[in-house]
Amino acid sequence: MIRHIVMWKLKESAEGATRAQNAQTLKERLEACRDIVPGILHLEAGIAAPGLDSTYDVVLVSDFADKAALDAYQVHPFHEELKKFVGAVRESREAVDYVVEQA
Repeated sequence: MIRHIVMWKLKESAEGATRAQNAQTLKERLEACRDIVPGILHLEAGIAAPGLDSTYDVVLVSDFADKAALDAYQVHPFHEELKKFVGAVRESREAVDYVVEQA
């Protein structure tokens, strides 16, 4: 299983919306990706909680059955459209993919 984690720091404002509005939109659009390709085992998106220390605004944690499923997700047209929105609203991005050993 491959775990795919991505974090975004958003601009104060972009696309005619505030950071908070864009964070909510990004979360909703990420969650809409849950079933776009076979092999997505888990997908959750979260927004940094007010009052807690955080360096990033939105996080995606997702698990894929294998690299082929992750690769299919990366190039899916729905995900490609999402990347355009992210490119317009993000200040920075960090990501890590790693293999989760199954017991």
